[in-house]
Amino acid sequence: MSKHVAVLMGGWSAEREISLRSGKACADAAERAGFRVTRIDVDRNVAARLTEVKPDVALNLLHGSPGEDGTIQGVLEILGIPYSHSGVLASALAMQKDRAKIAMSAAGVPVPEGLVISRLEAAKAHALPRPYVIKPISEGSSVGVFIVTEEHAHPPQELTRPDWTHGELVLCERFIAGKELTCAVMGDRALDVIEIVPAVKFYDFEAKYAPGGSKHVLPAILKPNVYQEVRRLALLAHRALGCRGVSRADFRFDDRMEGTQGLACLEVNTQPGMTETSLVPELAAYAGVTFEELVKWMVEDASLNR
Repeated sequence: MSKHVAVLMGGWSAEREISLRSGKACADAAERAGFRVTRIDVDRNVAARLTEVKPDVALNLLHGSPGEDGTIQGVLEILGIPYSHSGVLASALAMQKDRAKIAMSAAGVPVPEGLVISRLEAAKAHALPRPYVIKPISEGSSVGVFIVTEEHAHPPQELTRPDWTHGELVLCERFIAGKELTCAVMGDRALDVIEIVPAVKFYDFEAKYAPGGSKHVLPAILKPNVYQEVRRLALLAHRALGCRGVSRADFRFDDRMEGTQGLACLEVNTQPGMTETSLVPELAAYAGVTFEELVKWMVEDASLNR
């Protein structure tokens, strides 16, 4: 009897479209792997829908709230449905970038210095010496991110807009020049390292998902000690936050600094993109794990009390 897998996708976050793409790719792969699949576009009635469908496992392909912040994980725990990716605490913690940084830093993962202030304060005056970055505490995919450079006499006034939807508090961080790196963790193993080379000035939401918006260099061209340190730190960050299943840690590396000193972990994504061209499937493929095998592994890895 093949397992019945509910693929959770869509939702109502700013990353809904990407989640639908991740969900479709994984649902198709799960079907190819022989599972019985029910696709669920998540809305506020998700608990009733899951009770009706009665799946053996939930494959969580939601990005942003409610799939990435511990909320859907709590629903699945209550319903007793084993699920993929991280549990309630790790999901909620990783989603709050400011608190995640405290936990990672305590475990020995280097993070950029920064502070949390209200968006209106951030719009009034420069919170940090330029260049610096302003980002929402709990959005992903570069949604609502600003890079403030020497050329900007004033902070971005978009922060004061009445239709701002990214929360009242923002995180201001020192901008780290250099390379953008990412490393995935699968279970208890760090995969390889990709350098993301943007074709546009800033690697934003469009560049991430539009074809040709960025170039992925795999394996990243780094000195062996730096390469291995990124892998070590990705696994350390995954464990520090209590992540499970698949996660992806994003780094900046200022290669003008000596050794590995220029490395800083920006965040850990507990629900990374899972289209066939996303970073995690690309890293898995490089490690010899096909997309179908990766999805099968996520289904088999699902559990409660994560």
